[in-house]
Amino acid sequence: MNVVRCDEEGLAAAAAVLKGGGVAAIPTDTVYGLAAHPSFPQAVERLYSIKGRDGHKPIALLAADREAVARHAGGIRGEAARLAGLWPGALTLVIGREGGATEGYRVPDHAWTRRLLAACGGLLRVTSANFSGQPDATDADAALAGAAALADILADGGPSPGGVPSTVVFVREDGSAKILRQGAVAI
Repeated sequence: MNVVRCDEEGLAAAAAVLKGGGVAAIPTDTVYGLAAHPSFPQAVERLYSIKGRDGHKPIALLAADREAVARHAGGIRGEAARLAGLWPGALTLVIGREGGATEGYRVPDHAWTRRLLAACGGLLRVTSANFSGQPDATDADAALAGAAALADILADGGPSPGGVPSTVVFVREDGSAKILRQGAVAI
């Protein structure tokens, strides 16, 4: 396990691990997360394995910016576009993609993490850096005491300022929205 700081050197090291198919533990504006590049299915499978997560539960994509979400989703329209105005922040939007599938997206309010996301092409699969059913990791020590100990690299950004997971909202095709998990953002 390589532990790096959230500086330029740490950014380069974490991006190299992720672009090489590894798993990184990273800070966000809510809690620490485990990240994998979506182009490496084996890395995403490692997220499930490390975390002990049910393989039927999707892992959201963290995005560098709204434009990365729009490119991947084929646009952001209607109620999803209105709610995306709350980004960057602790709001995950589950929206439809072209072709009918749904995907969860979030743009974190953490400058270093957004720079890492941009360095990796704009999107990473990220789930909280705790074992399933355990408390969320809000600093590097807690992350290392949990699932992050099984990652390839940990970026230590100090305590996560939010400490509460994101709110997750599903925006249906008809424009109606349903809260799937109440979290840091009140909707």
